[in-house]
Amino acid sequence: MLLAASTAVAVVLSGATPALASRGHAPGAPVSLTVGDRGHPLNVEGIPRFGWLPRDADPGETQTAYQITVTATGGDRVWNSGKVRSDQQSYVPYAGPALSPGAAYEWTVRTWDRTNRPSRTATGAFETGLADTQWEGVSWIRRATTEADDYTLARTEVRPNASRVVRARAYTAADHTFELYLNGTRADRGTSFAYPGEDYYQAADVTNLVKAGKPLAIGVRYHWYGSGQGRPTGARGLLMKLVVEHADGTREVYGTDGSWQVARDTQFVANAERRNGEGDRIEQQDARAEVAGWTRPGYDGSAAGFTAAEVLGAHPTAASPHLIGQETRLSETTVAPVALRTAADGTVVADFGVVIPARPVVRFDSGVAGRAVDLRAGYTLTDTGRVATSTLETQGTTMSFPYLQKDGAQEFRAFTHLGFRYLEIPGAGEKISARDVSAVVVHTDTPAGREASFTSSNATLDSVWTMMKRSAIYSVQEAFVDTPTREKGQFLGDAANISYATMAAFGERDATQQAIREFLRSATRYWTAEADRGRYNAVYPNGDGKRDIPDYSLMFVDWVWRYWTETGDRELLAEAYPAIRDTAEYVLRHIPATGPTAGLVTNLSGGSGGYRYGIVDWPEPGRFGYDMTTAARTTINTQGVDVLRTTARMAEALGRPADEVTAYDGRAGDLTDAVNASLRAADGSYVDGLSATGERSGHAGQHATSYAIAHGLAPRGDLPALADRIASMGMKQGPMTAHWLLRALADADRPDAVLRLLTNPDDLGWANILAQGGTFTWEAWTLDPGSNFSQSHGWGAQAVVDVQETLLGVRTASPGAAVVDIVPPAVGLERASGTVPTQRGAVRLDWRRTGAGLRVDLDVPVNVTARVALPVIPGKSYRAAGPSKATFVGIEDGRAVFQVGSGRSSFHPVAGSAAQPR
Repeated sequence: MLLAASTAVAVVLSGATPALASRGHAPGAPVSLTVGDRGHPLNVEGIPRFGWLPRDADPGETQTAYQITVTATGGDRVWNSGKVRSDQQSYVPYAGPALSPGAAYEWTVRTWDRTNRPSRTATGAFETGLADTQWEGVSWIRRATTEADDYTLARTEVRPNASRVVRARAYTAADHTFELYLNGTRADRGTSFAYPGEDYYQAADVTNLVKAGKPLAIGVRYHWYGSGQGRPTGARGLLMKLVVEHADGTREVYGTDGSWQVARDTQFVANAERRNGEGDRIEQQDARAEVAGWTRPGYDGSAAGFTAAEVLGAHPTAASPHLIGQETRLSETTVAPVALRTAADGTVVADFGVVIPARPVVRFDSGVAGRAVDLRAGYTLTDTGRVATSTLETQGTTMSFPYLQKDGAQEFRAFTHLGFRYLEIPGAGEKISARDVSAVVVHTDTPAGREASFTSSNATLDSVWTMMKRSAIYSVQEAFVDTPTREKGQFLGDAANISYATMAAFGERDATQQAIREFLRSATRYWTAEADRGRYNAVYPNGDGKRDIPDYSLMFVDWVWRYWTETGDRELLAEAYPAIRDTAEYVLRHIPATGPTAGLVTNLSGGSGGYRYGIVDWPEPGRFGYDMTTAARTTINTQGVDVLRTTARMAEALGRPADEVTAYDGRAGDLTDAVNASLRAADGSYVDGLSATGERSGHAGQHATSYAIAHGLAPRGDLPALADRIASMGMKQGPMTAHWLLRALADADRPDAVLRLLTNPDDLGWANILAQGGTFTWEAWTLDPGSNFSQSHGWGAQAVVDVQETLLGVRTASPGAAVVDIVPPAVGLERASGTVPTQRGAVRLDWRRTGAGLRVDLDVPVNVTARVALPVIPGKSYRAAGPSKATFVGIEDGRAVFQVGSGRSSFHPVAGSAAQPR
């Protein structure tokens, strides 16, 4: 299909330039300045990497050069890049002398356009992080306890000197979650769900909370709760360093040491049971035991049992040899319920309208000491209007927040989030109004102004888009999660699927970078033996040690490639490549040269139980009868081809030796030939695989053929018939793999079938979830009695990419979006409009079918070339108009292809020959 493969497009456009810009205005000052993808990061580690968006009022403009300077805040310039001839605008590396740790810097950038006119200068800021040797003697401390659910309060008081405070930064690390308070105000909250040596610290700007010459109470609540889904055991403890800089040039450092006092946070009831087998604890609060005033100056902690902290040693220690600066941050947004319901028995139930990952908050005006209010969250309601508590409706999770009141006015505020839609408040003993109930929605933060939009002529599709987009971002908190309720672990397969969506719909970068690096660490931690190389943990970080799922290890390669395509971040690609190459060799080790399955990937090592040799799809109903007895599975073999080809493309991008590229391309070709020779039925469809003795499976499921098309193995001439076959089957893949079905149909030029799968309420799929009242993508298409299938599972949200690429028609065509493809579907929707955030800015597309043909309006960012491919209609041509002048390239695969640079352009259907546009 035209423009189906981004690598092919990159080759076609190599060396091409956008439509020439006429001499006009100088560029505007660049905007959206970032360092490491963040606007003003406070803990940049390693080499700072700069990014910006060039601006220019003239159409068809590019950036031809840039200049960066870096200056110590209030001090000397430390680096001037000079004028660098380059169109690079992301991940530009700092190349000056070593920067000081924990220091603040300003940086500037200006750009030049095609006519060599410079822009005005734009200014940004960043701060460097701390190396392990730069904590200045600050020690790890803890409360001596063996509690499995450890809520600890730690505090001290200091008095900064009388000179005006010009800068104050707090650097905090704790397993697993902490909240930092300064004089009673929460100054920061962070987490570190990681193995020793991989833990995170967080930096916070607390300048406005530190007053010169005034007492300063520093308080930290930390919560350590052992191993569980999404977190290793770690080591309980706290490390905090506060740096205060004054106008007179003095600098003060305060931090955790033996002078700190610690106590148990008695508000949280000890020895709480687990919510389920995944490791979270039921959060029980007793307001009568609240430790009041501990974050304020002058507090006397003797009555609350505060004692001297146990000092574990100055950082680094054996238990914590290394800390990593946390780049991701949690966004916290307080939302109100959309309705307050009353159950048949009088219980008040707050309805938040959709499933949210949140920490519930309830205010009581007339509490009674000892009154038990068993707050309970849930996904659905029973016939009586109460929150449903069955295994299926709760994912096998106890979703309660038991609360014991104190006398008088008070507020329950949960410390840990769950996914839920409803919150019931039984036995409150007073009238509860809508203003008394709220929830703090938590998800990873994303860059401002980079959220995608989409509307179309199909209302169901618009609703599906909204649900998928919301599900994607609600599936990322401290990390990508399986679900924000039952399993808060970062599964590789889930993370990859969700990351596709968050990158495409929110311009998200930091959570994806963090996750990729974490899975690379899993390879280093667990998979270094010769027989294990190339594999990654199925869940990481996690509490259950070494375990993998073979298909997930193969998915990792595609995920890294997708990240590279979206961002153009060569540094992370190079960092990942040695592990990626190991994965290619992992595939090759499992291809026997002789025997019944010669030439095919056979019994790919890994997994256990139902995942052994590969998961194919999950939960099990999503396999739709896939033949799991096969030794050479078609899904694994097609993924294997993709791994080998992608490794070759990565090697090419990194300038690796030509024989390395050729070797992996050659092996990919050999495996493709073997699959097409051995795994196809007489009608051309793909069977599920071969048995260990070489017999073809009698089952030819949708997975086998969709994977063969989507991974580029199916002969192009066979695509129409193969697409007809899988389209006629309806939805016969689970949410985990449905994206590959949509991709296969798109590659076979069947956008009508993609639209049907996304919007059919009567078949399994996204629209059917909506028809059943769902508001979040599910783990499986069905909620089977007796199961604990999740109703908040983000992996089905990956299809937002298919909406953007296939039904809207915007695709990134070269790494970092220097080139984008605009390919409106030839059939299906009557109109579509949307904004797609790319690394180089937002692409805006609006198209509609008129009586005369397809009308297209396009807006392309500065420094981007668009290749516009419009369907050829008999007797019709296109007239290109608008400030940005398009160049006609020719007719390719039934489409009239134009090339256009930045700015606004439009394409109007007119009478005539498509080969001779006006």
